[in-house]
Amino acid sequence: MERWCKEWHTLTFYQKFEQVVAWILTFVIALIILISLYDLLLQTFLILFKFRLNPLEHKVFQTLFGMFMTVLIALEFKHSILKVTVHKEGIVQVKTVVLIALLALTRKFIILDFKGVAPLKIFALAFSVLVLGIIYWLLREQSLRYKEE
Repeated sequence: MERWCKEWHTLTFYQKFEQVVAWILTFVIALIILISLYDLLLQTFLILFKFRLNPLEHKVFQTLFGMFMTVLIALEFKHSILKVTVHKEGIVQVKTVVLIALLALTRKFIILDFKGVAPLKIFALAFSVLVLGIIYWLLREQSLRYKEE
């Protein structure tokens, strides 16, 4: 925080604007994470202790793990915005956006009930995961080569 205050005076107007927006977004995402975490804990408590449902039952597992993944996606999103605020990166990186998209698609597969879902939809989701995985791998390889130089 001390370093951030010292660097504030050296920033251009637009960089200051970007920093303020990033801090506001970080605060809003943090609130969403707290609310989601509270809901996850409450639902977990209700499922396990009040309704005495089996967490290994497919539908219960889908519900709980889907909520868990939602919190993780929000945390990753907040982390990517937080990088902007501490000057580690100028803007949100494409690699991070692709990673968040992969997490969201993974969540979709976890909560998806395959009964009654068109095969074409499953193929489209699987193809999206494959393409995003390739893009993420290419971006990672590029950043590793850039660091070596």
